[in-house]
Amino acid sequence: MAEDVSRLIESAQRGDATALDALLGRYLPGLRAFVRLRAGPTVRAHESASDIAQSVCREVLQNLSTFKYGGETGFKHWLYATALRKLQKRDEHWRAQKREAARVVGDEQALLDAYRNVSSPSRRAMTKEELARIEKAFDELGDDEREVITLARVVGLPHKEIAEAMGRTEGATRVLLHRALAKLAEKLDVGD
Repeated sequence: MAEDVSRLIESAQRGDATALDALLGRYLPGLRAFVRLRAGPTVRAHESASDIAQSVCREVLQNLSTFKYGGETGFKHWLYATALRKLQKRDEHWRAQKREAARVVGDEQALLDAYRNVSSPSRRAMTKEELARIEKAFDELGDDEREVITLARVVGLPHKEIAEAMGRTEGATRVLLHRALAKLAEKLDVGD
């Protein structure tokens, strides 16, 4: 798979539109879920995860020629770091403006599919209310808890890379992930 990603990136950097579409298509569902979970209630109330994900993709496309391939993990880090910067800017914008606009979020089935990595199998048939319930519970977690769950279950990083990203030992991130998932499950069960 990493070899496929390497070829796609190299082809996309040479201007191959098909490779570029395949590359972004591979990561778009996870990127949408990442954006939605990390957006927080202020940004989610004003913008759709799909719009922000498209904006992130545009930025990645504009800067693809400057990307130095560091494997699939390097590409994921670059993609999700771009998304975090975008989310921080949007949050600052909406907090400064204090606007009361709300947008309908589309493509909820793709989000539900990506959320399956965070929730139990019994929740496979989630509704729109279930999306809001998961996001509310996720928002109630601490920053480190949200980070470790996002990196492990949405981005799909191995424990070693999560530990490096969070400045912790592998053991500490495993414990944090276990506790964060238990806390998230507890918050979700309380709402039932």
